[in-house]
Amino acid sequence: MMEAVQEDIVIVGGGIAGLTTSLGLHRLGIRSLVLESSDSLRITGSAFTTWTNAWKALDALGLGDSLRPNHQRLSGSMATSTISFEAKGHEVRCLQRKLLLEALSNELPSGTIRFSSKVVSVEESGFYKLVHLADGTILKTKVLIGCDGVNSVVAKWLGFKKPAFTGRCAIRGCVDLKRNHGFGTKFKQFFGRGFRSGFIPCDETTVYWFLTWTLSSSSQEKEMEDNPAEMKRFVLSKLGEVPDVVEAIIENTDLDGVTSSPLKYRHPWELLWGNISKDNVCVAGDALHPMTPDLGQGGCAALEDGVVLARCLAEALLKEPSGEKGERDECKRIEMGLNKYAKERRWRSIVLISIAYMVGFIQQGNGKVMSFLRDKVSAYIPGLQLKMADFDCGKLIIS
Repeated sequence: MMEAVQEDIVIVGGGIAGLTTSLGLHRLGIRSLVLESSDSLRITGSAFTTWTNAWKALDALGLGDSLRPNHQRLSGSMATSTISFEAKGHEVRCLQRKLLLEALSNELPSGTIRFSSKVVSVEESGFYKLVHLADGTILKTKVLIGCDGVNSVVAKWLGFKKPAFTGRCAIRGCVDLKRNHGFGTKFKQFFGRGFRSGFIPCDETTVYWFLTWTLSSSSQEKEMEDNPAEMKRFVLSKLGEVPDVVEAIIENTDLDGVTSSPLKYRHPWELLWGNISKDNVCVAGDALHPMTPDLGQGGCAALEDGVVLARCLAEALLKEPSGEKGERDECKRIEMGLNKYAKERRWRSIVLISIAYMVGFIQQGNGKVMSFLRDKVSAYIPGLQLKMADFDCGKLIIS
């Protein structure tokens, strides 16, 4: 058996939650190691809506001001009704995932991210955890943080089940037209039977778009899997009669910029009774709260997680030792710090998962009853989105 290499803090997953947590710890003077299974930053996913709560998290990390110039502020949302973000005092932008991950990673010390490092299992060794990688490497760590997405190895170790499939899928894309897209600063949405689509400007020339729909058969997703040309045709067929500018956005998107994925979520009651943290292990981001995209809060919540987790863990690690000395005291403090993080994030995660699922169910439901509900309720959804975004994860300050 290969000899284990010791690391104080190991973060599994180099996505939004993982890099945010690592940078938060770095800002507070604590080193961590990020294990990323890919051979480079995972910049797929195009873009995502960053609401007020996300910008508060980015400001806490010291990244907000560097990202704002490349992402124009959205003035409002247009669907069944129009709502002004600015009038409500909210900052909403569409943030390109590639630029966010690069900004996070560029602020980390060299060697923080270890690429091509796929975790296959976790083993206990006293209070320590042994993290086994696909290449045979074994890491022995005092703190293990799972930010490894919906199929999280760490979440499985904590006892969570695999996320549930909603019966819906999403196709996403992002295109730089190299000219003014004509959308202004409004988030435009379209609805139909069993589908919802949106077009969100990132800047004056770049637009992020998505379409979520209810599968009509189990083979429908497989027919489009790894076939972006078919995905584009499917999106255009679903949209039907739309303005020329909308059709042009889809047609001009490069095939390598189009992705499809099933929409999954964690049952809220799992978070009510499950272990977000246990001993010196915890989860964050999609490993904690996979949710449907109907509130646009998945990436935003991952940023919140990272800031809160870094603060709670740093408070534990930097706290003056109590009466007990040495390793036993440190183990106790780590466990208390992760428990504090879990307590802060449990209800926030439950609420976001539940409301996102409810909104998606209403907006994309079929039948006369659901159509009636959609017509009555849809006007209130933008306000609900703003209410969920009215949240402050706090600063990176040790009390």
